[in-house]
Amino acid sequence: MTTTLIKNADWIIAWNKALARHEYLQHGDIAFAEDRLTFVGQGYRGSVDREIDGRGRMVMPGFVNIHSHPTSEPFNKGLMEERGSPRLGMSSLYEFMLLVRPDDDARRAAALYAVAELIKSGVTTFTDYSAPRRNWADDLASTGIRACLAPSYRSAQWFTPNGHRVEYRWDEAAGRAAMTAALAIVDAANAHPSGRLFGMIAPAQVDTCTEELLGASVEAAKARNAPLQIHAAQSVVEFREMVARHGKTPLKWLHDLGFLYEGAIIAHCIFIDEHSWIRWPYRGDLERMAAAGASVAHCPNIFARRGILLENFGKYRSRGINIGLGTDTFPHNFIDEMRWATVACKIAGGSVEATSLDEVFHAATVGGAKALRRADIGRLAVGCKADLSLVDLRHPTLQPVRDPLKSLVFSGLERPITDVFVDGEHILVAGKLKTIDEATVVEALNRGQREALANVPAADYAHRPTDEIFPLSLPITAAPAHDRRTG
Repeated sequence: MTTTLIKNADWIIAWNKALARHEYLQHGDIAFAEDRLTFVGQGYRGSVDREIDGRGRMVMPGFVNIHSHPTSEPFNKGLMEERGSPRLGMSSLYEFMLLVRPDDDARRAAALYAVAELIKSGVTTFTDYSAPRRNWADDLASTGIRACLAPSYRSAQWFTPNGHRVEYRWDEAAGRAAMTAALAIVDAANAHPSGRLFGMIAPAQVDTCTEELLGASVEAAKARNAPLQIHAAQSVVEFREMVARHGKTPLKWLHDLGFLYEGAIIAHCIFIDEHSWIRWPYRGDLERMAAAGASVAHCPNIFARRGILLENFGKYRSRGINIGLGTDTFPHNFIDEMRWATVACKIAGGSVEATSLDEVFHAATVGGAKALRRADIGRLAVGCKADLSLVDLRHPTLQPVRDPLKSLVFSGLERPITDVFVDGEHILVAGKLKTIDEATVVEALNRGQREALANVPAADYAHRPTDEIFPLSLPITAAPAHDRRTG
């Protein structure tokens, strides 16, 4: 086996197994043979085939992103940053999110573009929560990232006929057929020869799935020991819809179905019975989540842009709820999401002490790993996967370097990350991706958005012009009149 040594790193974010926490280790060494870490400490004396100078660098565990939609969301850049529906609880889901529909080739380019963003921000494992697409598994395997395929399925599609009411088109047979197809994808991912792919059972949304479909999803997840994820408590519209149907909060309904258990992930989990926008008279949602051992996929950026906050990260953690982070829409910049998570919690909690970067970093690594039912990622410890990134501590954005993690998350973001390893493979080298042709991907992404925008008015309930639905942030100045004096 080939052994790689990162020698004398200025800082290492190492895992203390006895105390179950990350700690700084200064002037240390990390060694890995093939795909596993073999040494994390000081004074490595074993054999070495390749040595990397760690001076002026910090070594971090690879981040774990448990919620993203890479095939669709990159196309919404320049469109959705400030778009939401005031008549639908400020959400963008029902009136705007489904209007941009790119073709399959463009969707593939979007996924590769998102993966490039993720790797450059230190992500080594991510969840691709998407509609199935051609060559999905092989495309992700080719990037070198560790990927959890989460093929989405549901019993109904939502739509708004007028911009202030949401309705549902139900087709239960189609939902069952889609689940069958999704399970085949999950099983194929688990058996993929790359060894870096695995699968997730992923019914789409709590309000678009029947009780029977969710029950079958739980059975399929438990039979495979696979993670299970659903969007729930993500909008005011959804909360009111579930109360109208069942007289229960979305989480109470899932709890009573047996959907909440250790292994289940609730994506967003914002509009619970305690949320200030809801005014629900009863309490118990957080206690149910904690007692069941279910996790939350927290994606603060997209919601904060619409004035929506989880209330709040620190309170959920103090109740004993495991939280992982996700990038959800765009950008797929995981460190930016960590900064949003930290700051948004302090705003929602009205206190600088509402949470700490330590807690958010935990969610970004071992919290996400726990949600994905993986004990071998998200930490730098002997026996774990050799998934890690190197940070250039000489980067101007990090100066002065006293607390490198704080400087990275609050000031440097992804810019000082130079190298990323997954399974011991060096996939980002001195800031350059070895596995993705970014120029070709960007060209296809731009083409896909241009062509999709031409069809937006036809998809809109009111057939409004594209520039009215997605206005530019600034007006375009009309061409100046011809100056006769200059000919």
